[in-house]
Amino acid sequence: MVEDLKSHNSLWDDYNQADYMARTKSGLDEVLVRRLSAEKKEPAWMLAKRLESLKIFQEKPLPSWGPDLSRLNLDKITYYAKAMEGQAQSWEDVPTDIKNTFDKLGIPQAEQEVLAGVGAQYESTVVYHNLKAEFKRQGVIFEDMDVALKQHPELVEPYFMKAMPNTLHKFAALHGAVWSGGTFLYIPAGVRIKEPLQAYFRMNAKGMGQFEHTLIIVESGAQAHYIEGCSAPRYGVDSLHAGGVEIYVKEGARFRYSSVESWSKDAYNLNTKRAIVEKKAHMEWVGGNFGSNTTMLYPCSILVGEGASADHLGVAFANEGQVQDTGAKVIHVAKDTSSNVVMKSISKGGGKAIYRGLVEIGPQADKAAVSVKCDALILDELSASDTIPVIKINNASATIAHEASAGKINEEDLFYLRSRGLKEAEAAAMLVNGFIEPITKELPLEYSVEMNRMVELEMKNSVG
Repeated sequence: MVEDLKSHNSLWDDYNQADYMARTKSGLDEVLVRRLSAEKKEPAWMLAKRLESLKIFQEKPLPSWGPDLSRLNLDKITYYAKAMEGQAQSWEDVPTDIKNTFDKLGIPQAEQEVLAGVGAQYESTVVYHNLKAEFKRQGVIFEDMDVALKQHPELVEPYFMKAMPNTLHKFAALHGAVWSGGTFLYIPAGVRIKEPLQAYFRMNAKGMGQFEHTLIIVESGAQAHYIEGCSAPRYGVDSLHAGGVEIYVKEGARFRYSSVESWSKDAYNLNTKRAIVEKKAHMEWVGGNFGSNTTMLYPCSILVGEGASADHLGVAFANEGQVQDTGAKVIHVAKDTSSNVVMKSISKGGGKAIYRGLVEIGPQADKAAVSVKCDALILDELSASDTIPVIKINNASATIAHEASAGKINEEDLFYLRSRGLKEAEAAAMLVNGFIEPITKELPLEYSVEMNRMVELEMKNSVG
């Protein structure tokens, strides 16, 4: 989707003037939460949920494990900012500066070529959302969350923050208090969509926070693929991303959620993603994490139905000054459930990549089967990689395999490619792309190319 390395650099270096920030303030209190809810004209139950979440957020401490978050000053984050009033009815109606930002990312070109639907969020609000007419006729609902809350309350209320309760941790509670925008996707029973649906989230202003909520319901026998992309420019001032993703995969359904996240190194990426998977249903997570100074992200599948299954595929790249603490959680509740986790990490320039995973086998999960494989590529002596698996087995019939490896680029391979005329950085990038190929091959072509180019950008100008 992004045509060259220069345009990739623009993901982090380009930004628009943010005159709308004059109407905002940093920090979080009840007044802001009430104003946010009132501006959106939300129902009373949502305001109550926000206020409950705010109280939990204020009471819960920062996580005592994982990366150090003590530098993050939550009082200096702007939690809500509207760059434009309302949502554009067509792409041409989006303000020019915002439209130019998304044009550089290939939106809506990608919509026209390969997508069933597309959404674009800028700061706290969705500026554009569209679904192809053929899928509307089949009963598919693809809206931003603020619209869905008004138009489809009977679908939103029973599911909202049930898979991701506000008591889960401090940043889930924060999300519950200030969530804004995001995606609502409903796939009726038996409907199968071959083309992906996409949403892209952009933070633009200095010190911004983004808290989009994604709620996806895939009814029995349905099938779809949804992709999220994210980016933010560099300012030298901390920003915060604490989005939330909830996915409900009903009996016999199949769903794939893919994300390519490329936050700037100003950003803390503290995202929460969870799926509840019912009988004989299948959930796939495919993710790439680049940028951000600190990421804590562990997509979770809860296998509640007999024969439910999940695949978790991910790659994380930790460069200078970065901690990528990523992984997967799979909770086996029912019998004959299975899961497969394949995680790749690359660390360079002193970056630290950590796989942190949880596999939990419940007492009723007879004959559960689990495979976990973690591979780390360490590109220099300054960098580090850790594997921190937690495995809880409460049923002796489970079959579990866990494999972890760490290594460096093969010098003979590097020499061979350089002898064929490639520069050292180009040769190393080619080898790294080969290393992550099991993940990128699961993405649509446009997105696998983008992930490979992100690797090239990270590798540019230096090798271990």
